[in-house]
Amino acid sequence: MKKQNVQKNATTIQLTERELEVLRLIEREYSNRKIAETLFISERTVETHRKNIFRKTQTSSVIGLIKYAYEHKLV
Repeated sequence: MKKQNVQKNATTIQLTERELEVLRLIEREYSNRKIAETLFISERTVETHRKNIFRKTQTSSVIGLIKYAYEHKLV
């Protein structure tokens, strides 16, 4: 198991600056609509950013995403 943890931590993901902004707002429990209003983008764009963040972090839920973000010091 330790090998898997080391491998997971060794893998560096590259989130864009905008994806990091969206991630920080997700962590603050903002809805897609509120994120869109805050960043002056469409809700559809927020959905795309969320999808890309989940794909890049290999997570499938907000709880998993926030756990990943804290483990990797993204927020």
